[in-house]
Amino acid sequence: MPIVRTLKEDLATARAHDPAARSDLEVFLAYSGLHAIWTYRLTHRMWLAGLRLPARLVSQLARFLTGIEIHPGARIGRRFFIDHGMGVVIGETSVVGDDVMLYHGVTLGGKAPRNTPPGTKRHPTLEDGVTVGAGAKVLGDITVGAWSAIGANAVVTKSAPAHSLLVGVPATARPLSHATADAARGVHDWHWHI
Repeated sequence: MPIVRTLKEDLATARAHDPAARSDLEVFLAYSGLHAIWTYRLTHRMWLAGLRLPARLVSQLARFLTGIEIHPGARIGRRFFIDHGMGVVIGETSVVGDDVMLYHGVTLGGKAPRNTPPGTKRHPTLEDGVTVGAGAKVLGDITVGAWSAIGANAVVTKSAPAHSLLVGVPATARPLSHATADAARGVHDWHWHI
């Protein structure tokens, strides 16, 4: 996807998710989540090109500036949005689908026994349309199904099917209500018009 179209899509995503966003210029200049995503896209390309140390150094600079740590090895889809952002951590083998939204303090963390070989999948997969509430921890090589919602401060350590609501410590999954699922999908309907 051309860079200009990607930038426009990212700005539109931020405005679709945040009613406080007044203009593309404001989002472009003031949204640390967006800055972290743009830096991730650069560092991910560096990572794939074998420039691992420079990618890590740039990602650490972005962490210092934004308060958001995204490992360059993570795989993140389109229309990804981080709201408020501070304290978000996305680990190396995380996979994040399209139309995913994270709030502040979210951790997509690893869980693996000692002496696990580098590159082994040890972080979660969030399928398309997942929303993760503030302070939630999603840990280990698990999959959260498409269009699910994870409540604030939940600790998720087991996979869940699509259209789940995950709440509690440890989190338990139950079917997502139709009203909640429809509201989440509605936020993402805009992208068909770009």
